[in-house]
Amino acid sequence: MRAMDIAATGMMAQQTNVEVIANNIANQNTTGFKEQRPEFQDLLYQTERRGGATSSDSGTIVPVGVQIGIGVKTAAIYRITTQGNLTQTSNPLDLAIQGRGFFQILQPDGTTAYTRAGSFQLSPTGEIVTTDGYVVQPGITIPQNTTAISINSSGQVQAQVAGQTNPQTVGQLQLANFANEAGLDAIGNNLYLETQASGQATTGNPGSTGFGTINQGMLETSNVDIVSEITNLITAQRAYEMNSKVIQTTDQMMSTLNQIQ
Repeated sequence: MRAMDIAATGMMAQQTNVEVIANNIANQNTTGFKEQRPEFQDLLYQTERRGGATSSDSGTIVPVGVQIGIGVKTAAIYRITTQGNLTQTSNPLDLAIQGRGFFQILQPDGTTAYTRAGSFQLSPTGEIVTTDGYVVQPGITIPQNTTAISINSSGQVQAQVAGQTNPQTVGQLQLANFANEAGLDAIGNNLYLETQASGQATTGNPGSTGFGTINQGMLETSNVDIVSEITNLITAQRAYEMNSKVIQTTDQMMSTLNQIQ
């Protein structure tokens, strides 16, 4: 009986669904996290009678054929890139992007990664870095005798140096945009890598056409809707149970056949 194999593909699909939901719920407090959703497709069909075939010598046509599906598969797990809420932290190095764009991060191997998590700090040499010590691009160094840091909505970084009346401009932050943000490759640590699916990065100053603005002293929260996730979890659980019930029913039918004398 094919029903048992078909139901097994359904159980595996719902297992994937629950795993994605679990990851969303686990990251509900992760800065800049974007929730994910699985996309499913039906598998190939076995055609036992083809619709449109000739059914007699007089030219009559079969109006509806017989096709039996063999299950379901996971086609994609896509990322929903909607804006998360902004929360105030009052930390001058906490930056949130309002709108499109990613911060550019220089990794130890020399490649550039991208992130929406703007919880930055200063390195021992005064460079603006991530919590892992990776330099935010383009590299900006804050003078050691700085008493205050100001970053405007356009990404211009100014430092109030002790003994000086006017603030000193020390750098300009830039953002990166992608034609298909969902195509970025997530590598953990709130970082993404460019792929052929995402397209090449386009850089520009915050606030320019197509780029979001910078909010100093704020962080973007996860865009996970916990109520929707719990609802989806219940739905996935019920679907898993129904597929397991199909396997139990199929097993009982096979047992009945085996008992025929």
